[in-house]
Amino acid sequence: MKTQSYEIGMVGLGVMGRNLLLNMADHGHSVAGYDTDASKVAALRQEAENRDIHGAESLSEFVGLLRVPRAVMMLVPAGAPTDAVIRDLLPCMARGDLIIDGGNSHFSDTDLRAKTLAKREIQFLGVGVSGGEHGARQGPSIMPGGPREAYARVRPVFEAIAAQVEGEPCVTWLGPRSAGHYVKMVHNGIEYGLMRLIAETYDLMKRGLSLTDDELAETYDRWNREELNSYRNHLRDLSPRGRKDRQAAGRCDPGRSQTKGHRHVGVAGRDGLAGTSAHDRCGGGDAKSVGLQRGTRSR
Repeated sequence: MKTQSYEIGMVGLGVMGRNLLLNMADHGHSVAGYDTDASKVAALRQEAENRDIHGAESLSEFVGLLRVPRAVMMLVPAGAPTDAVIRDLLPCMARGDLIIDGGNSHFSDTDLRAKTLAKREIQFLGVGVSGGEHGARQGPSIMPGGPREAYARVRPVFEAIAAQVEGEPCVTWLGPRSAGHYVKMVHNGIEYGLMRLIAETYDLMKRGLSLTDDELAETYDRWNREELNSYRNHLRDLSPRGRKDRQAAGRCDPGRSQTKGHRHVGVAGRDGLAGTSAHDRCGGGDAKSVGLQRGTRSR
């Protein structure tokens, strides 16, 4: 085991976390990973093959693998799990280290965490990551916010793994504090608005034009090969399997955060397309059932 030799570490080795590490390693970066679930560490080791990746069995081993000052990225559920990881990391971290939250945290939580960690002289980045499991492996869109100097430390890694459009990486520093997570929140809201519009085409063709499922499938397949091909993942979401996935997703939906974010800054978000889309995606119902009452936060 090579101590203090790995460039960046990842806590949270679900498919997204493992795919990001594999992406980093494919671009020449040495990486380490840790998860409390030993089966996920084993999965990382199996997928690593000959890449410069180390799966740690304990948090202390994981931290000991990283170069000083350390850079640790988290990909865990927003809210209490994120706070728990930070709490567990702190005894192992030192002045000048960097913690990166790559989850769908509410921007106000990111501001609070950054302020708390700054008192211990630990840097904190709130980073939106878009593209799902495939994007994490092949190239996501990355939305970092926080201290510019902290972003400069991981900029080479993020630019290497990000999606490329016309030779430019889909990542840039977006601003201080929670700018990255705020942009990701708006991104999610826009995405769900587009999903709502596409879903309405399904309703019009299914109920209005009485198209069969086979005819609908043929229509969307054709759209995927024409000018709407950039929305292919959303069009797939209209399949019977996609409807089941949406029901599961509604139980923990980052799209809700945009409506709450609008309320936080005094903008009425529920009446807009993004707000109603998040509401409908979660199954409708009254505002309380989807966490839209005043004063609530995303979790």
